[in-house]
Amino acid sequence: MRSLNAHLLLFAVLPQLMTVHGTLSPDSQKSKGKPKEANVLRGPQDNDVFDLGLVSPEPLAKDILVNHRAYFKETGMRRFNGTTLGYVTPWNSHGYDVAKMFAKKFDIISPVWLQVVKQGNGYAMAGTHDIDAGWLTDVRRKGKLAHNQRTVKVFPRFIFDHFTDRDIKLLLSNAQERTKVNDVLIKCCKDNGFDGLVLEVWSQLAGRIDDNILYALVLQMAKEFQKHQLRLILVVPPFRKDTGNLFGEKHMEKLYKHIFAFSLMTYDFSSVQRPGANAPLYFVRKAVETIAPPGCPDMEEKRAKILLGLNMYGNDYTPDGGGPITFSQYLDLVKHVKKHLTYDERDVENFFEVKNEDGRHIVFYPTLYSINERIKLAQELGTGISIWELGQGLNYFYDLF
Repeated sequence: MRSLNAHLLLFAVLPQLMTVHGTLSPDSQKSKGKPKEANVLRGPQDNDVFDLGLVSPEPLAKDILVNHRAYFKETGMRRFNGTTLGYVTPWNSHGYDVAKMFAKKFDIISPVWLQVVKQGNGYAMAGTHDIDAGWLTDVRRKGKLAHNQRTVKVFPRFIFDHFTDRDIKLLLSNAQERTKVNDVLIKCCKDNGFDGLVLEVWSQLAGRIDDNILYALVLQMAKEFQKHQLRLILVVPPFRKDTGNLFGEKHMEKLYKHIFAFSLMTYDFSSVQRPGANAPLYFVRKAVETIAPPGCPDMEEKRAKILLGLNMYGNDYTPDGGGPITFSQYLDLVKHVKKHLTYDERDVENFFEVKNEDGRHIVFYPTLYSINERIKLAQELGTGISIWELGQGLNYFYDLF
């Protein structure tokens, strides 16, 4: 284990003292240690990451660079038996390919497509231009299991977009307005063959309005969905010291019998203002146990509905701040690491420090080991998993699921 406190404190102070350009690009200077393209494995392989001994707490950078594009040929084999949801975004096209390649590993795919908007005295669904019917057919076909006819379900995520405070107040205070919204949502599902929807609203409103008003919005929607054989997944925030318990045991008790699943956002623990691990393991555990504590009534049923969030992106901290990174930026940085990545035993995450032509970087990004430890935690706690998002990670990550 290596302490990061001094390095991260330095990075937090430097932006006040100096300005350094930290932009990364695919044309960054090549490291002498980068593997030759001929040695880089791609596509389906006879051995998985466990057979190859790649799930290590201190992985070698060269092993990441050589193996990350490969994956085990039996893409239908599942290691994790809980509910697994994968988010796909229209701004990251690789996620569409991942959803098809590993469709049998997912129970639910959630494309981030839809927004409910105000239209005169009513409501309309925006974002429908992103709906890709051909891709949906492909995902369902590839996700079908012959022995039980099960196939992957599609639950697009939606938000309320460009709502004024007056619009929100009207929606929350008037059951007829909520019915108008629900009618738009149900029609969209029926027209496009969706199995349900993922609602992201709790984080935006919790703490600002009375819980009972939020319950009314969510429960009315869930119950009206159920009349049409549709299901609702609710995105919920984790416990944080700075925001308090916006979604806790009492909320779970009120909602769990009516909500299909809860997508728990157990990531974004750190930021450029507070650099560090993306999702410390102790933080992830506490988030689940805050919602469904050990020994609570119907604990197993509640936890089975919690989809523990896994981030497939990382963070690159630089003297001028830095920010989130996905696989391409990560690979441009990790090629500068000469040996292995550093392992933080407390957070159960890997990081590395490098200095290139852009300056200094402290990089946190998921590894096979860190992801596997979170999958093991989900198995221990009896939860499912939600992945944000499929196009941001490395192909060999999916051997773990």
